[in-house]
Amino acid sequence: MDLGGGLRGVDMGPSAVRIARLKRRIEDLGFEVEDRGNVPVSRPESRDPRDPSARFLREIVNCCVRLKKQVERVLDDGSFPVVLGGDHSIACGTVAGLSTHHHRRGEKIGLIWFDAHADMNTPESTASGNVHGMPLAACLGLGPDALADLGPSRPMVAPENAVLIGVRSVDTAERKNVRESGVRVFTMREVDMLGMDQVMREAIECACAGTAGFHLSFDVDGCDPSVAPGVGTPVRGGITQREAHLLMEHAAGSDRLLGLEVTEINPILDVGNSTAEVAVELVLSALGKRVI
Repeated sequence: MDLGGGLRGVDMGPSAVRIARLKRRIEDLGFEVEDRGNVPVSRPESRDPRDPSARFLREIVNCCVRLKKQVERVLDDGSFPVVLGGDHSIACGTVAGLSTHHHRRGEKIGLIWFDAHADMNTPESTASGNVHGMPLAACLGLGPDALADLGPSRPMVAPENAVLIGVRSVDTAERKNVRESGVRVFTMREVDMLGMDQVMREAIECACAGTAGFHLSFDVDGCDPSVAPGVGTPVRGGITQREAHLLMEHAAGSDRLLGLEVTEINPILDVGNSTAEVAVELVLSALGKRVI
């Protein structure tokens, strides 16, 4: 998927991660791995987005519906979903699949959203119209309606069970959405002051309060560009590679991780596929890789 952002190239992110041997390296941890292939993305008839306040929304929704069904099938099979992106708008499909599966079991899910950006714009607040700046808002029921209504109920995740980590770039009009949403936010200031260990302890407690567990949606641009240069919207001052691993290690150690996705890898902007290599290492940490 690359329709949610302003730059082309993130649609090749999953291929870059596969080239970095994700499947084999997860298998080396002792897991049985099935690569279920790519989720089809509807291509627009032209590059005219039709609605400038939510560009290519119809095509993005179509893809998220397909992704939702794939995630549900994985969970119904008793397996763990690892979703590779693509721009971050795909998270609406992933979260919809997880929340639908657990809703049928009478359960709620929590959400930890790692990102340099808040992703809480709406068609009313956005300056760009790029939908990859709206998926967390949609998961919390703020819109756009076509994405916010993908789950079994609205919101897909209760704001009190949603946590945003690593934020350091928020649009002016978007700030109001963040402040009024009720989500727990750890900006980079809080990460610096508290340390990633304390941030993740508090985040997991919040995301797991009264839920079956949490989904981790990891945008690699939350890392500093020195760690992950191959992203479309880099913002200096992100977390280090070691802090990123600690975040993932906390997720693994919680035994409450329900699903994992990694988004916004852009091989066109990368250096020697280094960002995809970092992404693979981080996935391995989230799945329980240990030093000893």
